[in-house]
Amino acid sequence: MAAKRAGKRNKRAWLKWAAGAVLLAFLLLGVAISIAIHRAEPMLRAAIVEKLEEHFHARVELDSFHVSLVDGLRAEGRGLRIWPSSNLAAAAVLEPIPGPNGASPPGPLIQLAEFRFHTQVRFKPGEPIRIAVVQLEGLNVDIPPKPHLARPPSETASNAPDSDKKPLLSFLIDSIDCKDAHLTIETSKPGKLPLEFAIDHVNLTHVSLGGSMQFDAQLTNPRPVGTIITSGTIGPWVVEDPGETPVMGSYHFEHADLAVFKGIAGVLNSTGKYQGVLRNLEVDGQTSTPDFRLTHFGTSLPLETQFHATVDGTNGDTWLQPVRATLGQSHFTAEGKIVGVPAGVLPNGSAWPGGHEIALNVNVDAGRMEDFLRLVSKSGSPILTGGLTLKTTLVIPPGTEPVQEKLKLKGSFLLQDAAFTSEKIQHDVGELSMRGQGQPKDAKNAGPDVRSAIESNFTMAGGVIALPNLKYTVPGAEIDLNGTYGVDGATLNFKGTAQMQATVSQMVGGWKGMLLKPADKLFKKNGAGTEVPIHVDGTEQDPMFGVDFKKIGHTSPQIPGQTSPQIPGQPPAQTQ
Repeated sequence: MAAKRAGKRNKRAWLKWAAGAVLLAFLLLGVAISIAIHRAEPMLRAAIVEKLEEHFHARVELDSFHVSLVDGLRAEGRGLRIWPSSNLAAAAVLEPIPGPNGASPPGPLIQLAEFRFHTQVRFKPGEPIRIAVVQLEGLNVDIPPKPHLARPPSETASNAPDSDKKPLLSFLIDSIDCKDAHLTIETSKPGKLPLEFAIDHVNLTHVSLGGSMQFDAQLTNPRPVGTIITSGTIGPWVVEDPGETPVMGSYHFEHADLAVFKGIAGVLNSTGKYQGVLRNLEVDGQTSTPDFRLTHFGTSLPLETQFHATVDGTNGDTWLQPVRATLGQSHFTAEGKIVGVPAGVLPNGSAWPGGHEIALNVNVDAGRMEDFLRLVSKSGSPILTGGLTLKTTLVIPPGTEPVQEKLKLKGSFLLQDAAFTSEKIQHDVGELSMRGQGQPKDAKNAGPDVRSAIESNFTMAGGVIALPNLKYTVPGAEIDLNGTYGVDGATLNFKGTAQMQATVSQMVGGWKGMLLKPADKLFKKNGAGTEVPIHVDGTEQDPMFGVDFKKIGHTSPQIPGQTSPQIPGQPPAQTQ
C-alpha cells in the first residue's frame, strides 16, 4: 500500500512538473515572440517607410510603429509624414507658399496623426494578409500648387513602377475608415487663398496605391454652413502632381443657411454630380431654396436653379455656364463667375478680410414683374404686375454692405400687359387713357382692364436705380421720363413729358373744352395732340403726379442734381 501511495505521489509530481514545463515553455515562447516582435518593429517600420518612399518618390517619416500578437495581429503607428515627390522638385520651379513671416518651404504633402488595424493571422506563403479595416485619425492632405516645370519630369523616375521585390509579408486592405480629415488645395495665383475642406468622416474601399478607390464622405461646408454628403471614385493618385488626381462622384448638400452672406437669407439644398481632377472640376447640379429673401425687405420667394459650373479646386473660383433659374413664376438664365477677392483695404479705408465677387450676365426671358417687386417689398404686395423681359449685367463686389447697397446693374427691360395693383392708381391710368383718346365722358368710369407697357435702359448703384429713358405707354398716351427710384424707401424722382393723342380741348370735353380751344395750339407739339412737362414724386405706395407749367415750351427736362447735354441752338433746360 505504501508503494502504491508513493507511486501516486510521484505521478502527481511528474504531472505538475510537466505542466510547469509546458507553462514555462509557453512563457518563454511568448517572451521570445515579444522580443522578436520588439526587434522586428524597427524592421517593419523601415519596410513601411521604404514602400511609401518607392511609391511617392518622396521623403517619408514615421515616428513610431508598434505590433502585438494578442488576439491576432494588432498594429499601430503615429506621426506619419510624406513630402511632395522628389522627382517633381527636381523637374520644377516650386514657388514657396507664403507664411506669416514671409515665404516658407513647402510642408508635408500628407500628415497622419495615427493609424491602427487588427486582423487574424492566417499566413500562407505567397498570399497577402487580409485586413478588413484600417482606422485613421488626424489626416491632413496639402496639395501643392501646380508647378512651373523647368524641364519635363524624368520618364524613368516618374513612370518607374514600384519595386518588383516581393516582400516576405504583404497586406490586402478592404477599406480605410478616416475621422477628422482636412484637405487643402494650394493655389499659385497671387493674393488668392487656398481652398480648404474639413472632412468629418470618409470611408475608402477597393484600396490600392496605384489604382482608383471608391469613397463615401461627409463634410461640413464652412460658408454657407451645411452638410455635404458625397460618394464616388478617386485616383489613381498622380505622384508627380497630386492636383491632377482624377475624381468623380455625386453630392447632396443639406440645410445650408444663406444668412451667413450679409443681405440674403434662406435655407438651400443642392444635389449634383462632378468630375475632373482635384485642381479643376466640372459640376452639374440643382439647388432649391424655398424661402429665399433679401433680409432688408423680408419677403420670401421660392428659388430653384439648375447649373453647369467649372470650379477651380485651388481657390473655389467658379464659372457658371449657365444657370437656369426660377424665382416664383419667373424664368431666367445667368452666366458669369464667382471669384475670390484677396484681403486688402476697401475704398473707404477699412480692412477687408477677403471674400467673393459675383459678376453675371442675366437674361430674364419669361419673367413676372410682381415676383421681383415682392422680393424688394417689405409688405409683400407688389405695386405692379405684368410680363417682364430683361437683360442686364450684375456685379456684387466684396464688402460688408448689404446686398441691395453694393449691387450694381446695367441693362434694359420691357414690361408688357402691365397693371397696377392699387385700384386708385389703376383707375387714374384708365382715366388718363380715355382722356388721351379724346373720350372724357368715359374717363370717370374707366375700368380696371386698361393695360400699359413700360420700357427703359437702367443702371443701379448704391441702392438707387437710374432710368434715363423710361417710356410709359397706355392707349391714347405716352409718357417719357428720366429719373431715379430709391430701393430703400421706394422713393420716386422723375421728370419728363406726357404726350396725348387728343388736344387739350378734346381731353376736357364739354363747354370747358370749348373754352380751351385757344390753348390747343400752345400744347400741340412733336405730332402729339397735347404735350406737357410733368413730374412724378413721392413713394411707390403714394406717388404724386404734377404738370410743370413753368416748363411748357421747353424740352430736355432735368432731375435736380443731374446734368444733361444741351441741345445746340436751344437754351439750357429749366427746372421748376
